[in-house]
Amino acid sequence: MFDLKEILSVSLILFSVIDILGSIPIIVNLRQKVGHIQSEKATLAAGVLMILFLLAGKSILGLFGIGVEDFAIAGALIIFAIGAEMILGIELFKSDPDAKDSASIVPIAFPLIAGAGTLTTILTLKAEFAQINIGIGILLNLILVYIVLKSTGWLERKIGKTGLDVLRRIFGIILLSIAVKIFKTNAFPIGVDSGI
Repeated sequence: MFDLKEILSVSLILFSVIDILGSIPIIVNLRQKVGHIQSEKATLAAGVLMILFLLAGKSILGLFGIGVEDFAIAGALIIFAIGAEMILGIELFKSDPDAKDSASIVPIAFPLIAGAGTLTTILTLKAEFAQINIGIGILLNLILVYIVLKSTGWLERKIGKTGLDVLRRIFGIILLSIAVKIFKTNAFPIGVDSGI
């Protein structure tokens, strides 16, 4: 059933997990590499992934014999690689001139927007909130994502090259930390002695 309080809670939880504002330096970095980010395509692809996971996430992973934890660890490794790129100024994801459009899907739609953290959060929210309210929360976040993606050129001009370099390194460290956290949480669940 429709519940404004649930929608607000879900929207805020997803907003903090997606962290589209924190992803601005990564998006700008990718935009500089490939020349153009297709905001509509990235938002739509992320939306399809999130709704698909809302409706049939565990079943989809189950078809491949993959657990939620395995999926989260794979996403963590991609996030770690992107963070390393940003901090070290290296290029792990080579840009293919013939596949510039794919940057809107990987890594922007997945794993930046609809990453392992977001998709696992959606599965977790299903235990506490009504599906319709989660769906509306997803939609509200997608609108915000689209606005931010459309504004990256303007943000790039306002922040400047030096500002972007500083932000890129700061958010690179944050991405590495998020990747490590996702990895630890899913590789060494609570109650298992990891020896760390």
